[in-house]
This record gives sequence, C-alpha cells and structure tokens, in this order.
Amino acid sequence: MVKRLIALVVVFAISSPFLARGITSLNANGRIYFEDSMPSHKVAVVFGAGVRNGQPSAVLYDRVASAVELYRAGKVSKLLMSGDNRFANYNEPGVMRNTAMQMGVPDEDIVLDYAGRSTYETCYRASAIFGLSDAVLVTQDYHLDRAVFTCGVLGVDAVGYAADQRGYRGMTWFQVREIGATLNAFWELFITRPAPVLGEPVSIE
Repeated sequence: MVKRLIALVVVFAISSPFLARGITSLNANGRIYFEDSMPSHKVAVVFGAGVRNGQPSAVLYDRVASAVELYRAGKVSKLLMSGDNRFANYNEPGVMRNTAMQMGVPDEDIVLDYAGRSTYETCYRASAIFGLSDAVLVTQDYHLDRAVFTCGVLGVDAVGYAADQRGYRGMTWFQVREIGATLNAFWELFITRPAPVLGEPVSIE
C-alpha cells in the first residue's frame, strides 16, 4: 500500500507540470490572434523583459514593437507597460515607454506599471490597480498561454497577441522553463494567492 501511494505521488509529481501546460493551452485556444483578426480593445498590456544599459533586450523590443503595431492599426488606444523597477538603476517600464515613443506613440497613450515583476503581479495589478476587465496581452508565443490563463483567473478577460518577430537566443531554455513557471502559476493562483505590491488606483485614461 505504501509503495503504491509513493508511486502515485511520483507519477503525479512528474505529470502535473505537463497537465498544467495542457490546461493553459486548452484555455488559450481561440484566444490568440493575429493583427488582422484581432478584435479591438482599449488597452494592450505589454509584459516586461530584460534590459541592459538602458536598452531593451530583443525579446522586450519585439513586445513593444508588436504592441505599437496594434496601436497603429487602431486595435488598441492605450499601452500599459508593466515591468520590474524594484532597483533604482533597473527600469523596464521606463525603457519600454522610451522605445514606444521612439516608434511614434505619444506619451499620453502610454501608462506605466512599475511593479509588474512577474506575470502574476502584472495580471493582478492590471485588475486591482488599473481597473481592467479586458485587455490584449502582448508577449512571445511561449508565454502567452500562461499569461492569458493567469489574467483570466485574476479577473481580466484577456486575449493574446504573439510578439515573435525573430528567432531568439536561448528559446529552448525559455520553453523548458515555462513548464515549471506554469506549475508555479497554478500554485500562486489556487493555493498561495500572494498579494503583490499595491497602491492607489490609477485611471487608464
């Protein structure tokens, strides 16, 4: 009996990450769009990624560029740039804003979330701080399923727009890491429900 119980625990531990990935993939089915087919929304939420020496990484640049594509096409009218700014010399949202403005987006149509340190925190704050009930999520394809699922559970009816504009160095590692990240998302969403950094509500206007 003990051996069977141990075997069941081992099987569950091995299979649960892949089960979680399957659930998020199924949830995102029909929610990922290309530009021409994207229904109009007021806000695109752009997820942060690495910056170095004040410049966006290739992954982050393409996220911003893809959001700008939607903005130019009239699919969204506001860009919510959400990223990490926990250190004085590290400012993902500021770099994202500068990049978007260099592409022609006026500053008044860009809103910054300085405490989007993770997918969970970005989605939580999109609802709790910025009052969003729906949005377009802009990130790379490998991340979209988890992002759409997370925002949905946290009260934001989300669709996704893939920001893949090139091949990325280390993509195999990103995809492998996503398995564990998805399992962690389920842990946060349904077990621990950690409270992110909050504050006063901010009007997206």
